Amino acid sequence: MKPIIRIKLPIVLGMMGLLFAFSSKAQLITLDSILSVVKERNLMLKSYSSRVDAMNAYAKGASSLMAPEVGGGLWMLPYRHVDDARDKGQIMISVQQKFTNPVKLRANQVYLKSKAAIEQANESHVFNELRAQAKTSFYQWLILEKKKKVLKENEEIISMILKIAQLRYPYNQSKLGNIYKAEGRLQEVRNMILMNDNQIVQKNIWLNQLMNIPTDVRFTIDTVSQPRPYIISEVDTITFIENQSDIRKIDKSIEAMKLNQALENSQSKPDFNISFNHMIARGNGMPNQFMLLGMISIPIAPWSSKMYKANIMGMSKEIEAMENERAFILNELQGMTAIMAADINTLQKQITNYENRILPALRKNYEILMLSYEENREELPIVIDAWETLNMTEMQYLETVQKYFEMIVNYEKQLER
Repeated sequence: MKPIIRIKLPIVLGMMGLLFAFSSKAQLITLDSILSVVKERNLMLKSYSSRVDAMNAYAKGASSLMAPEVGGGLWMLPYRHVDDARDKGQIMISVQQKFTNPVKLRANQVYLKSKAAIEQANESHVFNELRAQAKTSFYQWLILEKKKKVLKENEEIISMILKIAQLRYPYNQSKLGNIYKAEGRLQEVRNMILMNDNQIVQKNIWLNQLMNIPTDVRFTIDTVSQPRPYIISEVDTITFIENQSDIRKIDKSIEAMKLNQALENSQSKPDFNISFNHMIARGNGMPNQFMLLGMISIPIAPWSSKMYKANIMGMSKEIEAMENERAFILNELQGMTAIMAADINTLQKQITNYENRILPALRKNYEILMLSYEENREELPIVIDAWETLNMTEMQYLETVQKYFEMIVNYEKQLER
């Protein structure tokens, strides 16, 4: 009988609506929708869910006893013919059952359940990685859309400059070399647009792969989406770092190892065995007989306790090693997030400087030179140089914004936000 999986109706309706949107051409998709589909459909995450189910299934069967044993045969039969009925032997039927100590069964069941918790921690870790990849691709796509807008504006600007130069050339108000220079810059911009469009398609395909949908599905993203800005403090970093999946995974592994240690320690508990034998006489002179035996193991004997005691000692050392590893990773994560916090704060200041000072000044410089060129008071190369400076700075600004977005994604990845 297959297990019944209950899913909330709003989630089902949301997923159906989103998949329907993907089936249409060029639908607008938000980041939250992409992350929801990754969580529900990514095959790597599904594999971990199956492992969790497997461990829980193993745990359910861990409390079972060994199968009973049934047998039969001849008992005390003479090798030669005898006349006395009492010496003709018996036919024996045997039933035997081993009863494993309940402490051992419970310890094994709890240990197997702890392994399911480790797989759940692994699933959370993998989802955090996939979520970071999806966010990074989304924000890189977002910057590519902004670059495309800038490139389209640049195409319009250089086309206008080229038209003005071509109109002035017959009146000896423009040089032929300047026209060719403007034409070359125009084609360079168009090449950049083609390359930019190709990178957008690549991001689309990569997100399709993460969402486990066909790679030829095309959609557009919500360009209004922005990662939330951070004012980061060291206290904020330390507060969340304890919940990082790497730390949780080690915690679950330490807990499982301690439960395994308890399982080994339970080997000192005795097991029980009951055997019932029924003998049927072959001759009329002997009555039917039975034998009922109860047995108990003695695992505390020195020659039998050596193995599980050594295993317990070895597990103690492994727990110590994992605790040291946890402390090391925690210290490393705190250092990494502190560095990221400093970089994010610096990038915020750089972006503000670009937006409020650098770009307005360069745009004003270009507009003044362009106005002078339209009034035939400035040469075309000067205008093109001003435009190239503005264009290069705009691209540097967008690269800084992309780096800022990626840094926020990495920061959120460390804190699993």
